[in-house]
Amino acid sequence: MNRKDDHINHALKQTTKANDFDKVRFIHNALSGGRLEDVDLSSQFCENDTSLPIYINAMTGGSEQAAIINIKLAKLANHFNIPMALGSVSAALKDTKWEASFRNVRTHYPNGFLLANLGAEHLPQNAQKALDLIKGDALQIHLNAVQELIMPEGDRDFSQWETNIQALVRQLNVPLIIKEVGFGVSLETALKLKTLGVQHIDVSGRGGTNFSVIENARRTHQYESFNDWGLSTVESLLEMRNIDNMHIYASGGIRGALDIVKALRLGAEMVGLSGYFLHLVTTYDLEEAIEHVATLIDEIRAIFCALGVHNIATLRSVPFILTPDLDYYVKARTKQ
Repeated sequence: MNRKDDHINHALKQTTKANDFDKVRFIHNALSGGRLEDVDLSSQFCENDTSLPIYINAMTGGSEQAAIINIKLAKLANHFNIPMALGSVSAALKDTKWEASFRNVRTHYPNGFLLANLGAEHLPQNAQKALDLIKGDALQIHLNAVQELIMPEGDRDFSQWETNIQALVRQLNVPLIIKEVGFGVSLETALKLKTLGVQHIDVSGRGGTNFSVIENARRTHQYESFNDWGLSTVESLLEMRNIDNMHIYASGGIRGALDIVKALRLGAEMVGLSGYFLHLVTTYDLEEAIEHVATLIDEIRAIFCALGVHNIATLRSVPFILTPDLDYYVKARTKQ
């Protein structure tokens, strides 16, 4: 079976579970004074205005099954005019027969904000090819060293990643987002990326689709040490509060409206969802999927209203508490 199909099928088997977003609690305001019609969910993504603070994050491409899924995702993104990131375009760079599984997204989302996606092993020339293929507006570079180490056929040399990222920042004429794949971004990593010229980070933490488990399922002998590896999305967002002049996006374990609002409160400018949208387009037809997303958006607005805030800027002042173990984490990291 195609490796991309392996990833899709294993991802669909993973079920929603508890994660660190459950350890963040808003303080209820019984006199919020909110008015639903005043709620404005607009934000910015890669310094472009968006009407909603969510995007479809990178998932797939490079197989017949992936091509069908990407078309469904593109139609959904087109309906709501939300940004969409494609899965790694490397498959199409290696074999042109898979180009259509990526290119067709632009056909079904002609005026949307699309992101190409590649690994950090790629140089600017390949990055430009990926952007040209989908007529992309921005580029995601994913950091997936742990996944590669577990993957039976994965890479084992990451020594050029920093050099490549710096070259991409300097040579490309579109925004560059550095994105983890479910293991989170620490403050130290973010500061290093900043020295390389990076301005946009998707922390993509632990708590959602687990690529350690996916790749271990493809191994004869498992590397079980990595199944709970990394920083959660919440932990990463708390770390990012200590870095200035950086655009921070959140993904990883976003299960619904409340997680989205919590991520925005913790500093994310936009929130990416992968597993949520993958399950939608593989379970429902387009009309039903649209209804589910519309309900998600309505629920986000309702939470804003219940908190007594009318936009993301005012949301940032809403009080919240952390459960003792997360609070301990914050204090421990502050002392280092």
